[in-house]
Formats: sequence, C-alpha cells, structure tokens
Amino acid sequence: MLSKVIKDLENCPCGRVHSSFPKKVIVGTGAIKKLPEIVAKTGVKSLFVLADENTYQVAGKQVENLLKQGNISVYKYILNANVKPNEQAVGSAIMHYNYSAEMVVAVGSGVVNDIGKILSKTAKVPYVIVGTAPSMDGYASATSSMDRDGLKISLPSKSADIIIGDTDILKTAPDKMLKAGLGDMLAKYVSICEWRISNEINGEYYCPQIASLVRKALSDCVQNANGLLKRDDKAIEAVFKGLILCGEAMSLAGLSRPASGVEHYISHVLDMRGLEFGCKTDLHGIQCAIGTLIAVKIYEQIKDYTPNEIKAIEHAKNFNLSAWNARLQDFLGSGAKAMIEQEKVDKKYDAKKHLARIKVILQKWDKIKQIISEELPPLAELERLFDSIELPKTLESLGCEKLLPMIFASTKDIRDKYVLSTLCWDLGVIDEIIFKGDI
Repeated sequence: MLSKVIKDLENCPCGRVHSSFPKKVIVGTGAIKKLPEIVAKTGVKSLFVLADENTYQVAGKQVENLLKQGNISVYKYILNANVKPNEQAVGSAIMHYNYSAEMVVAVGSGVVNDIGKILSKTAKVPYVIVGTAPSMDGYASATSSMDRDGLKISLPSKSADIIIGDTDILKTAPDKMLKAGLGDMLAKYVSICEWRISNEINGEYYCPQIASLVRKALSDCVQNANGLLKRDDKAIEAVFKGLILCGEAMSLAGLSRPASGVEHYISHVLDMRGLEFGCKTDLHGIQCAIGTLIAVKIYEQIKDYTPNEIKAIEHAKNFNLSAWNARLQDFLGSGAKAMIEQEKVDKKYDAKKHLARIKVILQKWDKIKQIISEELPPLAELERLFDSIELPKTLESLGCEKLLPMIFASTKDIRDKYVLSTLCWDLGVIDEIIFKGDI
C-alpha cells in the first residue's frame, strides 16, 4: 500500500521531492504470526518488547511467545495500564531498556506507540509496532504526541520500520477505541480544508496529490463505517489502513497539515486543561470527532458571512493582547506560557500582518467559500454518521460545553498554523460567532 503511495508521488506536480522512511505494513487476519519471520530477515537476534498491562494481555504475551519460538531473545518492560504520555513514562521506559537489544517492538496503540517511537530513536535501533486498536493516526508518523511541561506537543521521534495490524486482534478493541479511530479519520475533512485555505491566504505549501490520498482513505472509512462496531474485517482494515496512510501523509508532506487542523487543537486544549486542572478528558480520536463537528458547524456560518474590511481592521486594532494572554493563562494554566512566548515569534496579532491577510481574504473570499463547500460534508450528513455509530456530538459528556467559546478561541494560539479560529479572528467575528453564537 505505502510503496504504491510513494511511487504515485514520484515527480509530484507540487514540485517537492517526497521522501519517507520505507515501511513494511502487514494488515489482515493472522498478521501477527508473520512477525518472527520478518524479524529474522532483519538479522536481529534480540529485541525489547514494550507494552502496557492491557496490551500485553491482548497481544504482547503472544508476541513474546512467537519471538521466543523463533529463537529470538526477548527483553520486555510493561507500562502501567493508565500510563500517560509524559516525561515520567518516557524516562521509565528508557531506564528499563536493555541496550543489548537490537530492535524495539511496541505492542499497543496511542501512548505505547508514542513512547516506543521515542525509545527506539533514543536507542538508535529499528522500530516495530504491533497495533492493538485502530484508534489513532500515529502508527506511521515520525512524531510522538506528548505532554511536556503542561503543554501538548508533537515531539520528533522515529517512524516505524514495520507496522503490523492483525485484524483478529484489532477487532477485539473496545467500541470506544474503534469510534476513536474513525473520529481521527473524520478530522481529515477539516485538516485538508484548512490546508487549502492557508495555501490561498498565506501561500503555505500544499500538495494536491497528498490531499487526494487522504481523501480516498477517508472515503473508504466512511463507506464502511456501518460495519465498524460489527467488527467487520473490511471496516476495521479501512480505518487502520487509513490511519497509517494519514501518518505517512504527514511524513511525505513534512508537516502535520494533511491530518491535523483546528479539530485536533480543540482536543489539545481539552488535554491541557486535563493536565492542569484535572478536568475530564476522553480518547484523542473521540475529542477530535467532536472538534470536527464543531468546526463544520462554524464553517457553515462562515460560508454565509460577507467579510467587512472596516470591521475586521477595527477588531484587530482594538484587540488587547495583554488582556488576552491573562485570560489564556487563567484558562490553561502553565501550558499557556509556551503559547504566549510563541506569539512573540509568530506575531499573528500584528496589525500590519493582519491587514495583509485580510486584504487577501477579501480578494479570495469566493475561492475560500468554494473550498469549504468542496471539502466539508453537509452538517446534517455528518451528524447522521455520528448517530449511526453513537459518536458523541458535544462536549457535554466532559462537562465543559459552556467553556466551548474559550476552548475554540484558545486553539489559534497553540501553534503557528492557520486554522478556523485564526480565520474567525482575522474576520473580526470570533466573538459573535463563538461567544454569542449557537454552536
């Protein structure tokens, strides 16, 4: 699958040379049984298995036994079942690593995979991930989503050399993890839309070929969504392969745009508040799904809006950055410090930069509305899909629905990435659409 993707991108019209670390991806029933043969072909004689208490029982023990039967020495470390993606967990894995091992084999999904990628990069050895749930798009990416000093960051790590998805194992994942995987894929509606919009407004690099690959993977997931909770092999494979391709798309593009937009930042803000204040959070993919629905609702309002240059300029002129930073710090705590410091570099609130952007927005408004219409599904259609697999549609389950205006407004400060909240601020309508609107 991925070798074909890379071949299709040779001599890409976008003008860039796309390169990605070659991967071997095996997906299907009984795929895990091929692991000893695959490892043997690499010449590795000893390896380190990383899992948590849950994933070890689901597949880690089987991985260990299969490898030992193949005369491969196995060292292992089992993380706590509730392990968090933070400095303590990474440090613990590194301290337990046996440096005579020639490869890291992680067994799990989100957190286990993120830690495994960091561990293999630190140890400078090949990395294998045996997926236990089609729940997130980090399997093929070269970054790890981590909590550092209270801020959610994407830390450079190591892309997997081998990815194994045994559908017999993947389909035993809890319903919520299956929903999370589809939720992470649905986020790609917004990520591709915003990538194109930023390309129009800021001239940001955009690759139509990579975007097309992501759209196709998303379409396959949506077409098979009804079979997901029935544990249908085709539906499970569609989501798992889609998540792998989206991770690969980020590596090929050299940025997170193909798979991450404002909906991911909504999830990041929720996670940051969870870290700082102990607020309730959910699986990343579930939060991204809710963020996607919120974004589509707001984009439908934006699409019907007629920009007003005077209003936009006055809004930017009257914006009080010091007051906003104080609100941001109260809302996010220590995690806001890095965001406030980053703005000193980005200067997105600078009046001259804003004026340049708003003039482009006014000039290209019809094109921006066209992109929104082309990339985003109708809200009613998306809501029906959510209902069909019982995906939550609001933040009510997390007890923070009333905080949505501030959650959304905070997303424009997380990274130097042009997203929906930045567009709303540029237009001078973020207060009326978010703080007063019905979303």
